Amino acid sequence: MNIHLALQTLGINPVANMAASTGQKNSPGRAAEIKSTSPVDGNFIGSTGTVSVEDYEFVVKQAQVGFSEWRTWPAPRRGEVVRQLGMKLRGHKEALGALVSYEMGKSLQEGLGEVQEMIDICDFAVGLSRQLYGLTIASERPSHRMMEQWQPLGPVGIITAFNFPVAVWAWNTVIAWVCGDTTIWKPSEKTPLCGIACQNLAIQVFAEMGVPEGVSCLVQGGREVGEWMSNDSRLPLISATGSVRMGKEVAKTVAARLGKTLLELGGNNALIVSQHANLDLAIRAVVFGAVGTAGQRCTSTRRVIVHEHVFDSFKNRLIKAYGQIKIGDPLNPENHMGPLIDKDAVTSYLKAIEIAKSEGGIPIVEGGVLSGEDFQSGCYVKPCIIEVEGDFKCTQTETFAPLLYIMKYSTLDQAIEIQNGVPQGLSSALFTQQLQEAEQFLSFAGSDCGIANVNLGTSGAEIGGAFGGEKETGGGRESGSDAWKAYMRRQTNTVNYGTSMPLAQGIRFDF
Repeated sequence: MNIHLALQTLGINPVANMAASTGQKNSPGRAAEIKSTSPVDGNFIGSTGTVSVEDYEFVVKQAQVGFSEWRTWPAPRRGEVVRQLGMKLRGHKEALGALVSYEMGKSLQEGLGEVQEMIDICDFAVGLSRQLYGLTIASERPSHRMMEQWQPLGPVGIITAFNFPVAVWAWNTVIAWVCGDTTIWKPSEKTPLCGIACQNLAIQVFAEMGVPEGVSCLVQGGREVGEWMSNDSRLPLISATGSVRMGKEVAKTVAARLGKTLLELGGNNALIVSQHANLDLAIRAVVFGAVGTAGQRCTSTRRVIVHEHVFDSFKNRLIKAYGQIKIGDPLNPENHMGPLIDKDAVTSYLKAIEIAKSEGGIPIVEGGVLSGEDFQSGCYVKPCIIEVEGDFKCTQTETFAPLLYIMKYSTLDQAIEIQNGVPQGLSSALFTQQLQEAEQFLSFAGSDCGIANVNLGTSGAEIGGAFGGEKETGGGRESGSDAWKAYMRRQTNTVNYGTSMPLAQGIRFDF
């Protein structure tokens, strides 16, 4: 789809977008301007204002007012609103996928796939709206009934990153909605138009369904807006996706007010290739994991740890596979990889390569910046593979780019130790056809990551499972399973339907 047609379809005016919207009403003012420039060709796409302090106050108050009514809607009725959003997304999948690809730089197939994730999580949340189960618990006191139920939290703050500019919003938002929460979303300032497009679609559905104002709120801006949200005690939960540095600041600030956080931060993901692996499958997984989205997924494969008996063979096959990667305009379906998000990302990529070389790393697939008529934005780079030892310091750091470290191991215990020996703990994978190795990898003595896969790569999580990781990845869980509990508060209830007042633990208090 032509990008200008996509913008029109999504209701985006390239030069006149509101800084904040709460549903059916615009906020009172505009502050500075964010200009969105595509990393695909360097062209200006559109601009939007950022929220002022007055805008922000208006939005939060609207979210509070909206919450007072929204929480009273039966959960299945809220689920019907989410179902209608899913239908709206189906009708706009091509346009929104094209915008994601053009504004962020990922391939069109991945842009469309990201929108499909939004549709899938809507389906999941619709079912969830009838399954917000509590518990009935046996009481030690006669004629007493004890139970747990879950109540909505209130306005939830959502801070998302550029690499998944629409899906992560949906992961958080539609689950929060069926739980009875309202949401305030700050998208990345690098992909502001994707945020406006999602808000426009939500507003259309809300107008049709009679949803109160303030249920879906959008605030555009930079770091200062995230700081306002983190400091705001009116937002009981902050869900933040981004760098470890950002997450630590959010965690510290929210903890100071005893609020809740859901953090999905950096990943430094490893894939182990056993001597018992199907190498054909492993090669495909490594290439997609390391090169897909130009290495800008939090689940991108950063390290591949290969058994010494198959190391040379695997390395040679990997080099050959990298030679077939097509780089260019991500809207062209023949290309596998598009650009990095901006020139700062290019600088970080080049710096990481130099650091690895200075430690003794040997490039087996040379990196670098691409130039020429098809790469005028200056954001296109070559996928790079560097052979290193397992204890190199450079492997401790996540580089958001197509930079892959390859190293060898001799025993599975050693491979797992190398894999786990980094500060991050998001995703991991083992390729083996031996049952004992697979079970060891998944055991309590195996991978320490939130995601551990066998015979598939580190990327490509499904919405049915809770997504997130441990250690510096933040410990949060988004999307499927029982991740909905993060958006609600647990309440224990006891009902005395008898005629006496027995106390717990047999305590007597007579007077």
